[in-house]
Parts: sequence; C-alpha cells; structure tokens
Amino acid sequence: MRLLSWIIGLPIAIVLVVFAVANRQIVPVDLFPLPIAAELPVYLVVLGALLTGFLMGLLAAWIAGRRHRAKARAEARRAAHLEREVDRLAPPTEPGQP
Repeated sequence: MRLLSWIIGLPIAIVLVVFAVANRQIVPVDLFPLPIAAELPVYLVVLGALLTGFLMGLLAAWIAGRRHRAKARAEARRAAHLEREVDRLAPPTEPGQP
C-alpha cells in the first residue's frame, strides 16, 4: 500500500511543483463583495481554487452520507442487542463440551 501511494503521490507532487515554478506571475485577486484585495502568484490562485473545490466536494459527500452512517450505527446497535439476547437465552454449556 505504501508503494502504491508513492507511485501515485510522487508524479502528482512533481506536476504541482512544475506548475508552481512555471506560473509565478503575480495577479490581482479581489473578493468582490468583501473589501479584500491581494496580489498573489497564479499558482496559488489556481491551487487554492482546486483545494477549495475539493474541500467543498468532500463536505457535500460527508453530508450526503449522513443517512447511511446513521443507519449503520442503528444496525450495529441492533446486532449488539441481538447478540446479548442470544447469549442470555443460550443454554449453559458444561465443561468439556463444545
């Protein structure tokens, strides 16, 4: 698994470094409704936008999975309850018997 993460991660890191080195021009960034303005390198603007989109998608997927996680928790509680019930109703075994 560690080798697979290196095989995937290393080329991505190389591409990001090459992209950052090739796009060092400064661009003005204004956040229109807010009185915030900054001059940033292009690579920061692009990578920041990609990171923001990734995090927003991650949050949307986490929120969408809420129902499934709740159902899994309820099923786990039910399974634990039924296991306790089986243990309670099972006849006691004598020593030396399976």
